[in-house]
Amino acid sequence: MSPLTDAEAVKLFPSLQYLVLIREAGWKFLPIDDPGDPAAVLDAARVWPDGWRDCIRVRDEDDALGLRILVIPNEPSEIVWERSGALQDVVFKLLELPEPGTRLAPKLSIGKAPKFRAL
Repeated sequence: MSPLTDAEAVKLFPSLQYLVLIREAGWKFLPIDDPGDPAAVLDAARVWPDGWRDCIRVRDEDDALGLRILVIPNEPSEIVWERSGALQDVVFKLLELPEPGTRLAPKLSIGKAPKFRAL
C-alpha cells in the first residue's frame, strides 16, 4: 500500500490541512515517541536566526499550543508570544506573526518555555 498524498489525507482528516500549511512554510515536525500513547503530542518548530523559534504542540484538533521563544544557551528559553486553542486558530496566528527582529515582532519575555525536543 502506498502512502497517502496530502490531498487524500486532508480528505480523510480535514484538520491536517493546517499541518500541511505550516510544513509548507518551512516548519519541521518531530517524530512522535510513542504513537500508541493516548497522551502523545505532535511537536513542530520553525527555526529563525539568532535563537528564535516558533513552536507548536498539538494534542488534537481542539488542543494546540503555539509559542515564539528565544533559545538562550545554558538558560531556560524565554517565551515572547503564546496562544492556545483549536489547531486552526493557533496555526493562523503563528503564520501571522512578524519575523523576529522586525519592528512589530514580539520580543519581551512573558515567561519561561517548556522543554521541547531539539531539532
